[in-house]
Amino acid sequence: MTFLRRTVIAAAAAAALSASFSALAQDIKPRLIRFGYGLNEASNQGRAAKVFADEVAKASGGKMKVRAIGAAALGPDTQMQQALIGGAQEMMVGSTATLVGITKEMALWDTPFLINNTKEADALLDGPIGDKIKDKLQEKGLVGLVYWENGFRNLTNSKRPVTKVEDLDGIKLRVMQNNVFLSSFKTLGANAIPMAFSELFGALETNTVDGQENPFNTILSSKFYEVQKYLTVTNHVYSPWIVLVSKKWWDQLSKTEQKVLMDAAKTSRDFERKDTREEASKAMADLKAKGMLVNELAPAEADRMRNKLTRVYAEIGTEVGMDVWIATQNELLKIRGKK
Repeated sequence: MTFLRRTVIAAAAAAALSASFSALAQDIKPRLIRFGYGLNEASNQGRAAKVFADEVAKASGGKMKVRAIGAAALGPDTQMQQALIGGAQEMMVGSTATLVGITKEMALWDTPFLINNTKEADALLDGPIGDKIKDKLQEKGLVGLVYWENGFRNLTNSKRPVTKVEDLDGIKLRVMQNNVFLSSFKTLGANAIPMAFSELFGALETNTVDGQENPFNTILSSKFYEVQKYLTVTNHVYSPWIVLVSKKWWDQLSKTEQKVLMDAAKTSRDFERKDTREEASKAMADLKAKGMLVNELAPAEADRMRNKLTRVYAEIGTEVGMDVWIATQNELLKIRGKK
């Protein structure tokens, strides 16, 4: 090959590359993206929101700017969900539990004692079942990108240690605004009270409610130890968060812009899960150091709770559809190597 021919080929390749970069750049427009979340900036949610924002800025050459707004400044999850559906806000991350009123299949993730560990959680959420449920949101004006981890939920209260099912009797327990949580805790004997997370600390402080249930990280970052004495390690529900986009807004984006957001969401998911798990392992020790009295629910008592919840499981199966319920049980058997 002559020097001249090599030079011409190299120049043509450089021109093609330059043209493709130019086309890519034209596919990305300057955009301001309001990304709302409920916890404070110093929480696992806040740290992962920053990773997401940085990744979007990097991949878009600074054209797409994510403004992460925490501490429920844009409203509780339910309010942000409606803002996304209406196109008044671009993105958020929040609980799957508050989506049940919008997409009934989301109730699957509220099933008590469904998931045994984080390995099962990742495989189920990132696999065909997780995708199927996430995709249902599009019919209702939302696009689900990825699941983040909130974590295994545990009980706190200001009345007494919960060592057996009977200890829940009469405890005014704040639960998320969805029927599975209401039904589960009423069945277990608590006085379940639905309430937005943003109102919870004040309600605990004034004894409007006696207790709540959340992962260790949230209990710590929200300083619930200031108004709660007893912590029971129940691991009763594995609770995911979901990164959502307004479908009205998403549909206006180019494929390149959508890919920027999806890739950044996946990077933030991997960071957030690792961060959350590391933090959770330290959080219980920190909560003990803050003066909380911690006890673990015995496996036999967890089994008693499961047995009491048979009717709730049947309700969830009906709610999400028996096809989804059976497919989930089969998928879990596969994940556990039993099928």
